[in-house]
Amino acid sequence: LEGYLFPDTYEFFVNEDPSHAICRLLDNFSQRMDDELMTQVEESGYSLEEILIIASLIEKETDGKDRTNIASVIYNRLNNVGETYHKLEIDAAVIYGLGYANGENYAGPLTQADLDKDTPYNLRMHEGLPPTPICSPSLEALKATLEPTDSDDLYFYITQDEEYFSQTYEEHQQSWN
Repeated sequence: LEGYLFPDTYEFFVNEDPSHAICRLLDNFSQRMDDELMTQVEESGYSLEEILIIASLIEKETDGKDRTNIASVIYNRLNNVGETYHKLEIDAAVIYGLGYANGENYAGPLTQADLDKDTPYNLRMHEGLPPTPICSPSLEALKATLEPTDSDDLYFYITQDEEYFSQTYEEHQQSWN
C-alpha cells in the first residue's frame, strides 16, 4: 500500500482494529486525490501508480524547495534517450532497495558496493521507474509531479544550501566543483 497511505495527522484509538486504521489512511488518500487532481493524472499520460512512484521519488529527494524542478528532470530522463539512457539515477530509490525504507536510517554516503547491488530499485542500473513507490508522497509532491517546471534539465545536485540543475553531464560535473 506504499504510496496510497496518505501522510497526515491521524487520531487512533487504543486497540483500534488495524484494518480500520488502514482504511482511514486510504480514505484520506481518496479524498485528497480529488476530481481536479485525478483529471490531471488522466491528462498526464501516466497511470496513477506511475504518478505516485514519481511523486515518491520527489518526496525522498528533496526538503521541498525544488519539487517541480526535480519533476522536470525525471520526466526529461524518462522521455528523452539522450545521454541518460532513461536511467533516473535517484539515490533515494537505491537506498530503499537496500532495505532502508526510512532513508534516515541509512548511514551514507552510498558505497560502490551499494551501487553494484542489483535490486529493482537501483535506478543507476535499471531504466525507467522502480516497481513501486518508495514512500507515501505528500500532496505537494503529487502536485509537483502533475505540474513540473518546463525545462531541459537532465541532472540535479542538491546540498543543504543550494540546488543545482543542469542540461548536460559536463555542467553537472562543474556544479560539484
